[in-house]
Amino acid sequence: MRWYRKAAEQGNAGGQYSLGVCYAHGDGVSQDRTEAVRWYRKAAEQGNAGGQYKLGMCYYNGVGVPQNYVEAVRWFRKAAEQGDAGGQYMLGVCYRNGTGVSQDYAEAVKWVGKAAEQGYAPAIEYRTN
Repeated sequence: MRWYRKAAEQGNAGGQYSLGVCYAHGDGVSQDRTEAVRWYRKAAEQGNAGGQYKLGMCYYNGVGVPQNYVEAVRWFRKAAEQGDAGGQYMLGVCYRNGTGVSQDYAEAVKWVGKAAEQGYAPAIEYRTN
């Protein structure tokens, strides 16, 4: 935790992402989802795909921020375009359900397929159902 904080405060995106995870789960600090969002955003804005995915999940679920599906899709797309399997999967789910975007089954299949190709278990399961 101490090293994550040092790295995060020096602008290291990986440290910012990791510090966000610590706050989200209460690992080494008191759980604070608003603080988690703050660190995820810093990482995400620097192009950290994990931070983008986690920030998207926060918006999708309304955790630490007001629920906003359009904003969730924006961050999922950024992560997905960098090859993040979680971002790809969630972008596909959003397209499948028309959540934050117009429903588009072809886009849903495309993005979930990309995540499944990486071995992302939820995507593999989703495709078989």
